[in-house]
Amino acid sequence: MKIGIVGFSGSGKTTLFNALTGQDIPVGFGNKVNLGTIKVPDARIDRLVEIDNPKKITFTEIIFADVPGGKGSTSLDTQTLGKIREMDALAQVVRGFDEGAGTPEPVNEILGFESELILSDMSVIEKRLERLRKDRSDMKLLDVLERCGAHIESEQPLRTLELTELEKKSLSGFTFLSLKPIMFVLSLPEGADATTLPADVQKLADERNLAIVPICTAIEAEIASLDRDDQIEFLKDLGLEEPASARFIKTAYSLLNLITFLTHGPDECRAWSIRKGSNAQEAAGAIHSDLARGFIRAEVISFADFNKYGSEAACRDNGAFRIEGKEYIVQDGDICHIRFNV
Repeated sequence: MKIGIVGFSGSGKTTLFNALTGQDIPVGFGNKVNLGTIKVPDARIDRLVEIDNPKKITFTEIIFADVPGGKGSTSLDTQTLGKIREMDALAQVVRGFDEGAGTPEPVNEILGFESELILSDMSVIEKRLERLRKDRSDMKLLDVLERCGAHIESEQPLRTLELTELEKKSLSGFTFLSLKPIMFVLSLPEGADATTLPADVQKLADERNLAIVPICTAIEAEIASLDRDDQIEFLKDLGLEEPASARFIKTAYSLLNLITFLTHGPDECRAWSIRKGSNAQEAAGAIHSDLARGFIRAEVISFADFNKYGSEAACRDNGAFRIEGKEYIVQDGDICHIRFNV
């Protein structure tokens, strides 16, 4: 699963990518998509490690892709749109700094980028509708695309159109750009207030229910270069509990409609990713196909209960230990032990 770090040229995408991944990709007008795998911060794993002192610690991971912004600062070329089409979700970086690039206009960048995605989708929809109206080969798809076309014509992204899961599946082959989940990063200069958004940006976020994270990439790069103890001290001096990059990574992870369940013990404490709404047997399959095939039951403790009582035995004594069948819908933060037989 890939999250594309996208945006117009000069918005600070590669700088953010380097701060997140520790890479040193040159900033410029290259046309290569740079990839980096990043661990998703999870305080629950940190707590389990304190309790178990395991030999191995494994966090969930997501892949970030630094997508070139093309040749223009206010538009996207066909090649760039094609690269964005390959992403599962998007994180648009919006310029919030001057530094010789002119007065930043983050609201206009957000709306302008959205318009580029909408126009691209409109072109695809119109071409396919023309064919379907002629041959009438798929009336269900025709109906869905006509609704999509009407929505797009009202200058609304497809992600805001109410669609059933079956309808979304029928559209998956089109890889519509405005249907992809999206969040935003306001890239700020060093010394800027990275705890609040400018009033006009906050207003847009409230009106459109957008997730926007302000980040000072220079500070984030400095934090990333420190060891853990120094990071904590540095953040404390800034009055922060965690770096902005951690909030960004966790928000980006949630864009993929994923949740995390946990396993732990003296050998390993591990976070596992599954789709939200997955059942216990599907969660077992995320660990190993044999566990799903021979599934008997799942022994489940919520992390909140485990953290409260401090051990599996104490959870049993306090009624916080549950036996669940294969149809149980796993919740974010569940600690699961799968019983199986093959």
